[in-house]
Amino acid sequence: MGINFPNLMSLLASLLSLAAPAAIAPPPIQREFRGVWVATVDNIDWPSKRNLSTAKQKAELIRILAAAAGLKLNAVVFQVRPSADALYQSRFEPWSEYLTGRQGRAPKPFYDPLEFAVEEAHKRGLELHCWFNPYRANHPAQKGPLHPSHIAKTDPQIVRKYGRYLWMDPGEPAVQRRSLEVVRDVVRRYDIDGVHIDDYFYPYKEKNQDFPDTLSYNAYRSRGGQLGRNDWRRRNVDDFVKALYEMIKQEKRWVKFGISPFGIYRPGIPAGIKAGVDQYADLYADARKWLVEGWCDYYTPQLYWPVRQQPQSYPVLLDWWMRQNPKGRHVWPGNFTSRTNPSEGNWKPAEVLEQIAITRDRGANGNVHYSMKALSRNFNGISDALRGGPYANSALPPATPWLDDRAPSEPRLERDESANTFRWQAEGAERPMWWAVWRRYEGRWVSVVLPGQKSSLAVEPAIAGRSLDYFGVAAVDRDGNMSEVSSWTR
Repeated sequence: MGINFPNLMSLLASLLSLAAPAAIAPPPIQREFRGVWVATVDNIDWPSKRNLSTAKQKAELIRILAAAAGLKLNAVVFQVRPSADALYQSRFEPWSEYLTGRQGRAPKPFYDPLEFAVEEAHKRGLELHCWFNPYRANHPAQKGPLHPSHIAKTDPQIVRKYGRYLWMDPGEPAVQRRSLEVVRDVVRRYDIDGVHIDDYFYPYKEKNQDFPDTLSYNAYRSRGGQLGRNDWRRRNVDDFVKALYEMIKQEKRWVKFGISPFGIYRPGIPAGIKAGVDQYADLYADARKWLVEGWCDYYTPQLYWPVRQQPQSYPVLLDWWMRQNPKGRHVWPGNFTSRTNPSEGNWKPAEVLEQIAITRDRGANGNVHYSMKALSRNFNGISDALRGGPYANSALPPATPWLDDRAPSEPRLERDESANTFRWQAEGAERPMWWAVWRRYEGRWVSVVLPGQKSSLAVEPAIAGRSLDYFGVAAVDRDGNMSEVSSWTR
């Protein structure tokens, strides 16, 4: 009888596979967006005062970013355009008064705060999302004169006074173009990770005053427009949100677009929910529509009420927003963490921790805290509670597969035994945003997320009498895709 070589080779391969040890699969690292708003309007979070020196501004910003990284957050939402001004070098708008004490005055010695913030955030494994106000032109907290390059000076015909504020009129096509170009400029020139807008569209209503947009509405009607004034206002905002999302993706598909609308869509929706503001009717913001249409990558409804406050219940509202999401975008609710300040609400940390637990239970996989001051000052021990509780371990932001679902290449790993150090190197053209790193000490796993700029880690050869027997590293790209794990085993 002749030997059947194909069958023999198959048998040998089967025997070898049985003899080979199974590949070690490290435990998954938690996926959770952990963000914080850093507000610059009225110097809420940064800089602490107007007209600080460049050195002091940088030092304060580094402390904020270091504190965020120390709490194992992974994103900062940094306000760069409070009122048609700029916390960065802009060819469209003047330097912000909140930065230098006088609108239009550049920092001296010169530096670009946004460029600096991006670089320092990425060093610490933090995403940097730029927060823009698309329509506000002047805030009562601004005390100095407007610079000649400010839009209220260069184009006063499209700016309206409303109460104590100035607003760019959302019904003016020139306003829409201006705000789109401002954001486009930042997306093109800076290595940012996200663009973010909050709940200010048409302004919150002043008592017994309607927004003064008769000129722009009459111009719309004279061009043949048929919509009633309220529907026209909503369509203006709809058109801007859709155009902003599309523009960002045309420029850099990996830059995420996030929206943080007022947390209640309309009073009575869902049943039992009540609010003093109807954003659909008062702000002309059809916030449900934008989520349903998928004109964003993440949604951060501002759920600023306690869990057990029935008229505005945190879990009831979160459940409702989760149901309005047929495109499967991320829902990362906003939390009023600053209410832990004894002068602003005196919430106990347990309230915030319970909200995070509810978010996780609902599968919303992320939270954004307002604002950094609460965490920097550790109001009522909130930072200690986060550090010792839900944020005890590192987390990676959830992946965004609708932007990109291709995993990066497996890194190359080497061990320097003499120095108890592991070194690795990215393979392929893509630069990792993070590294997922695992160690195992005879069955005990330790994992950490490191910034993409890191390329080595010194390790302890043993912990509590257990020797290191596994080390693994995987590359994670800006869309959250993870490579295969490159590993060493003893």
